Amino acid sequence: MELTKEKYSEMVGRVSPKSHLLTDCTGAFITGGLFCCAGQLISDIYKMIGFSEDEVSALTSISLIFIGTALTFLGVYGKLAKIAGAGTLVPITGFANAVASPAMEFKSEGLIHGTGAKMFDIAGPVIVYGTFASVIYGIIFYLTGIG
Repeated sequence: MELTKEKYSEMVGRVSPKSHLLTDCTGAFITGGLFCCAGQLISDIYKMIGFSEDEVSALTSISLIFIGTALTFLGVYGKLAKIAGAGTLVPITGFANAVASPAMEFKSEGLIHGTGAKMFDIAGPVIVYGTFASVIYGIIFYLTGIG
């Protein structure tokens, strides 16, 4: 039996799952929008409390990272991602999830070889290094009175 390109395409078409592109895109748009609305709400609350613009920006980012990590820890983020798809990839919460989930998954392998190594392996060294470096720089600036 000779397999032509046409026969192969027909076979692939029969066994491939049907695309729900419009539904998937709509769900991702709504979920991503809800994440962004939550971020805006958090930002507005910090503004109402009386923080400066710089403080509001930092506190909003920190809050969203905390929420993304907490939802990952509670097992909610993964379930939400299955339903909402790409909508959960809103950068700051998606990055928090990308760092936290492999760290939790491999914690049984130890603090260094499990948690630490998998954070670098999965999320990428730039994210983890950037976060770590910003904490170190922040401590240095705080202790020296710069900024």
